Amino acid sequence: MTNRERVDQLVKALPKVYRDAHCELDFRTPLELLVATILSAQCTDKRVNQVTPALFAKYRTAKDYAAARTETLEGMIRSTGFFRSKTKSIRAAAAAIVAEHAGRVPDTMEKLHGLPGVGRKTANVVLGNAFGKDEGIVVDTHVARLSHRLRLTRQTDPEKIEQDLMKLVPRQHWTKWSHWLIWHGRRRCFARKPDCHHCEIFSLCPSGKIFVRSGEARPQEVVEPVTSKRRP
Repeated sequence: MTNRERVDQLVKALPKVYRDAHCELDFRTPLELLVATILSAQCTDKRVNQVTPALFAKYRTAKDYAAARTETLEGMIRSTGFFRSKTKSIRAAAAAIVAEHAGRVPDTMEKLHGLPGVGRKTANVVLGNAFGKDEGIVVDTHVARLSHRLRLTRQTDPEKIEQDLMKLVPRQHWTKWSHWLIWHGRRRCFARKPDCHHCEIFSLCPSGKIFVRSGEARPQEVVEPVTSKRRP
């Protein structure tokens, strides 16, 4: 089976397994998602979601973030780690949004990626989930790991992995593809001891049999749920 044929099978199988797969960062506006995504670097979505309710209540506009006292903002996001650099990124991006985009988060890759502290991954998250635009594929640690295990790329650089995936995955599935792989990585295909014994896409994974034979796959008595309540 070629990579393209395997991807064709995966885009049919994965939505059946993860019917409600979605971005697990809580947000209501593009600005909130932009801030949450910046905070999610080297931090879990769960931790970010614990921090953002108070943050979003205090800072409602890009102008609010741009004018925020550094010490106050740092204190509010300290638990997400790297809080000083994240504070600088949030304030700089917000200032650029105010100065160059009339206070509104831009909805193109060029303009989003042009904001200080906003890389391609962050731009893809915002475009795909806040604006419904499939401009690229988010490559986080889960997507990178599963892309290697599925033998869809040999690249290690996230942007090169993304380019390989964009050649294989139909564009209308780019945003969903990231969600499917992230959910599968968090719920089944763990970095250590992947749960191959209960894997719903085992037959489509070239690495599965290798893990099972080597004893690296994790047998489980109880299958973890693969659904989650959708955020409001």
